[in-house]
Amino acid sequence: MAERILTLRELNRAILVRQCLVERTSRPALAVIKHLVALQGQVSNAPYIGMWTRLHSFQRAELTTLLESRQAVRASSLRGTLHIMTAEDYLLIHPLLQSVLNRNFMLFARQAKDFDMDRFIIAIRAYIQEQPRTNIELRTKMEELYPGMGKAQIFDAVRMHMALIQALPAGTWGFTGRPTHIEATAWLGRPLANQADGRQQLIRRYLAAFGPASTKDIQAWSGLTGLQRTIEALRPELRTYRDEQGRELFDLPDAPLPPVDIAVPVRFLPAYDNLVLGLADRKRVLPDAYRTAIFTGNGMHPTFLVDGFVRGRWRVERTTPSATLVIEPFEPLTHQIRTELQEEGKRLMHWISQDTEQSEILFNALE
Repeated sequence: MAERILTLRELNRAILVRQCLVERTSRPALAVIKHLVALQGQVSNAPYIGMWTRLHSFQRAELTTLLESRQAVRASSLRGTLHIMTAEDYLLIHPLLQSVLNRNFMLFARQAKDFDMDRFIIAIRAYIQEQPRTNIELRTKMEELYPGMGKAQIFDAVRMHMALIQALPAGTWGFTGRPTHIEATAWLGRPLANQADGRQQLIRRYLAAFGPASTKDIQAWSGLTGLQRTIEALRPELRTYRDEQGRELFDLPDAPLPPVDIAVPVRFLPAYDNLVLGLADRKRVLPDAYRTAIFTGNGMHPTFLVDGFVRGRWRVERTTPSATLVIEPFEPLTHQIRTELQEEGKRLMHWISQDTEQSEILFNALE
């Protein structure tokens, strides 16, 4: 029996439903973070906006409370980038990533003359236990111990090797200072998980939030390589499809595949939202023609969806005591879509600019 071929629009609708972007969910914030696995969080406010656009009546205090109560953490994780995730998932997922993301540190350890791993770890651990440390403090300390260790790629790998997370207030709404780091196990009071089927669990979780997906999609999202063997072990319990290019896609057997004519409201996404970054083949939500307008030298812009696809970007400009939501469409918009964006934009600005006396919305066509 031939495998079912899923169209681009079918794949688009599937991921939107699983990402809580067709209908906002009433589930608790912690449950939504767990379902999504992680929220990319280089920009402190971005996960908050990502939650607002997915949850009914989401309040900033909900996410801040999860961080303060140690139910969620902000740390380098998937792809070696900053994410907010549940504490439970951090402890489960981090060991799966260590062997990949601490590679530069292990290479240095093998090549450096007279390098003593135990001495180094004990010294850094004692330094952090005195008080949470900034990047600059840690790199300086590392250089004191072993010259050359302060290089960015080695420093990042050491943070992964030691399972360092960011201490509060890093990751909370409006934070712009220098983050400090602490050991995850000390902060959470629990050890890292040691589960033989961790990779299988991670793949199942990814498919629940992003599927159907290819092996390349899973690897692009996680930063892991060599997942083919794990996927083959899972194959008997997964459904398989093909996309219109003939690529094999995997999915959970009971995961939803909504009808292609399901209505999708306009949505505002934060910078670095995993809807866009969580796939190797981003055409499912981001047309190729718009990639360069989204990914620039300044990183990734916040975007908005029309009919489930990225159709422009947005930003907030602040001039005390007012704030302006600037909407930059990549193509002409109908009167109806402009109206829908204005209405959703008003709700977004009311939520973002709670301390602003007045706000307005401006449509600004890109040159």
